[in-house]
Amino acid sequence: MGDPKRFRKRYKTPTHPWITTRIEEEKKLLKEYGLSRKKEIWKMDSKLKNFFDQAKQIVSMEKEKAEEKKRNLIQKLQRLGFLSKNSEFDDILGLTIKDIMERRLQTIVFKKGLARTMKQARQFITHRHILVGDRVITMPSYIVPVDVENNISFIQLSSLSNPEHPERKKEIEKQKKEELIVKEEKGKKKKPKRKLTLKNVKSRKKKEPKKSKEDKKQNKKQKDKNEK
Repeated sequence: MGDPKRFRKRYKTPTHPWITTRIEEEKKLLKEYGLSRKKEIWKMDSKLKNFFDQAKQIVSMEKEKAEEKKRNLIQKLQRLGFLSKNSEFDDILGLTIKDIMERRLQTIVFKKGLARTMKQARQFITHRHILVGDRVITMPSYIVPVDVENNISFIQLSSLSNPEHPERKKEIEKQKKEELIVKEEKGKKKKPKRKLTLKNVKSRKKKEPKKSKEDKKQNKKQKDKNEK
């Protein structure tokens, strides 16, 4: 046991500190998801390993108990958005750390267009601007359930709730430009394919290179010799 007043770690650090492949992967994740330190990656990794351990324990159980726990675990992961509706028990072991990173509040705020960058999304969350359902959440690592994903917005008292806010205006203008580009691409008609005809076939044939003056002179000399 231990002192109940003292909080214990809920994550595990890497077993070996100097593995180049792991360090490079962690650097990529830090940049991609706008994380402040590697501790956040280790927390998500330990959460993923916890799901793997639960799945392995269920496999070793009896059939009756295993089926109930399988159902409960799959429903839990579906509720959190890690698995799709038609997924099976074997899909749990196919999860990666990116699947968990995608369900963090920070990434969802960025992908919904409420922030311009991942770091800005983190700032909005920690400064109490984001509302998830009926609750104000200040944890960027909060894993958003599927039911509440569509109810993420700014707080009414926040200045960012006004669409004319300078930070919101930039994002709205960016979205409009992207929509215009998509419409222009759709409006462009595809060029009709040319039908194969004798003229087209002849034009496709490689043209013979033009002969130089020296080649012409040599050809004339040869003709004169042959005539003689």
